[in-house]
Amino acid sequence: MTTLVDPTVSSQPNTYNPKNIFPSLITPTRSPVVPLPFSARQPDTIRLYPLSNYTFGTKETQPEEDPSVLARLQRLEKHYEQHGMRRTCEAILVCHEHNHPHVLMLQIANAFFKLPGDYLLPDDDEIEGFTARLNDRLAPTNPKEGDLDWHVGDCLAQWWRPNNETFLYPFLPAHVSRPKELKKLYLIHLPPSKLLSVPKNMKLLAVPLFELYDNSPRYGPQLSAIPHYLSRYRFEFVNENGEVEARMPGVGDSTSRPQVKVLAEGPQDDAMNGAHANGDDVKIEDAT
Repeated sequence: MTTLVDPTVSSQPNTYNPKNIFPSLITPTRSPVVPLPFSARQPDTIRLYPLSNYTFGTKETQPEEDPSVLARLQRLEKHYEQHGMRRTCEAILVCHEHNHPHVLMLQIANAFFKLPGDYLLPDDDEIEGFTARLNDRLAPTNPKEGDLDWHVGDCLAQWWRPNNETFLYPFLPAHVSRPKELKKLYLIHLPPSKLLSVPKNMKLLAVPLFELYDNSPRYGPQLSAIPHYLSRYRFEFVNENGEVEARMPGVGDSTSRPQVKVLAEGPQDDAMNGAHANGDDVKIEDAT
């Protein structure tokens, strides 16, 4: 009996070798094309330090000045009559976790998100008054050398309040000649390490940029725009040993997805741990 042999079939054992089927998926056929330099007019690179470098604590409660939004707007109207337009400064503090930028922000009563800062007193210098308000919010009760120092960087955004209403806009409408408030958002350059203390009635959160981006229903238009403000910068991500381990865009630890982290909070009563403790959506208020 004659055995017919197909010459197209190998006499070797039938073993699966992906290189024989998809060689281009195993070894690149050529090196990627390197574009021309694309860094003209780029701002200074900003170094971000790991979240683990910072120490977080709590201090005495700081009650809200107004019991309601209406009361806050009435106080704003009174301020305008006595002192003119209210000046407000808030801080964008950035660190990193798994080589992804995180913004530090406050959460009040498990409901309202806001950046550290506040309105300035009528006679305050802008930067000196701003740093004083930052210390009110985040400085420890018994500060040591350096605890009260803040490196105020670029003004990243300006939000205008045309009338005694809750709405703020990133522009001043043409028909408005007497705005009631101007809120500035400043980038704060954090040092390699720092002690931050938050009032017991607030939480200090580290929120990743991807959580903020295009998330106006949860964080409001001002906070959800922060990724846009920061997109002009290039970041260097420093590890706990002080070494630059990645640069923007960078690749973080693929096994760990960055998440919102609660860094510090005081004891929460039942009223503050109501529906929101069950994961319900939080309320947004632009009148802060």
